[in-house]
Amino acid sequence: MIGLRSVYVRFVSIIVLASIGVTLMISSLPISSDTCRCEAPTDHDKQHERLQSSFLESSASDKPKLAILVPFRDRFDELLRFAPHISAFLNRQQIPFHIFVLNQNDRFRFNRASLINAGFLEVKRRYDYIAMHDVDLLPMNDNLKYEYPADGPLHISGPEFHPKYHYPTFIGGILLLRVEHYQALNGMSNRYWGWGLEDDEFYVRIKEAGLEVFRPKNITTGTEKTFLHVHDRLHRRRDTTKCYNQREVTRRRDRETGLDTLRYSVDKRYELTVDQVPVTVLSINLECDRSQTPWCECDGKSDGKARLESKKKV
Repeated sequence: MIGLRSVYVRFVSIIVLASIGVTLMISSLPISSDTCRCEAPTDHDKQHERLQSSFLESSASDKPKLAILVPFRDRFDELLRFAPHISAFLNRQQIPFHIFVLNQNDRFRFNRASLINAGFLEVKRRYDYIAMHDVDLLPMNDNLKYEYPADGPLHISGPEFHPKYHYPTFIGGILLLRVEHYQALNGMSNRYWGWGLEDDEFYVRIKEAGLEVFRPKNITTGTEKTFLHVHDRLHRRRDTTKCYNQREVTRRRDRETGLDTLRYSVDKRYELTVDQVPVTVLSINLECDRSQTPWCECDGKSDGKARLESKKKV
């Protein structure tokens, strides 16, 4: 009897010890999300989640989706102001949008029109309309509606509101177009290396296609309070150099170049946030056909040659 009792006590002791051990093991496991001792997510993980969340929310909307195309080179300080400002402005209008910074990565002179063409080709399948948007022009009046331009191009920064340009055919600064309209126009001319005139040529394309340019109405803030123009012309001088026969060629309607003749590559694509605003940066390399536009690079020799040829013609 004593032997059986001893065996029984020993058996019970083993069971108790085993139960305690199992309990301790279970208590150390994460049984819920509240008690999980997983590794904390990194800043990169959090940034990726914010980007994905923002993009999916805008994509799920029934409203037309807007791609903001920002031609860009060496304007980082202006981008820091632009992204949070335009995000807050469009969020108040409940516009589904995403910002695409079109960064010219090659060594050639800045080509705003070709960058917009490249950006359009990259986004046209996922968006309903585009905004050709200068990074240094910030809308201040909430009555400037970035609405879907159903009837034709919508020029947000009209000449009666823009702080600097006031001629009637001006369509620069901020221009909204439906994807199918921009495609039908064959985009913009690729011949405009350096600053200026590409939007004037685009205006002629629009009028020849029979489209009407619309502008916001009932704006009473005038040229001083409708927009904030943050460009510092002393810090960033415009590249207004004209070489070879550039002046002659770029003052004509271009019927040869556009979306279907653009040659470019996207070197890299960056997804980042600027003050928690998702921004996609496309690092774009443009190609230059020097037989058509030798002025994609200008130097003293080229300028001298152009002036000499001009004198000979006179």
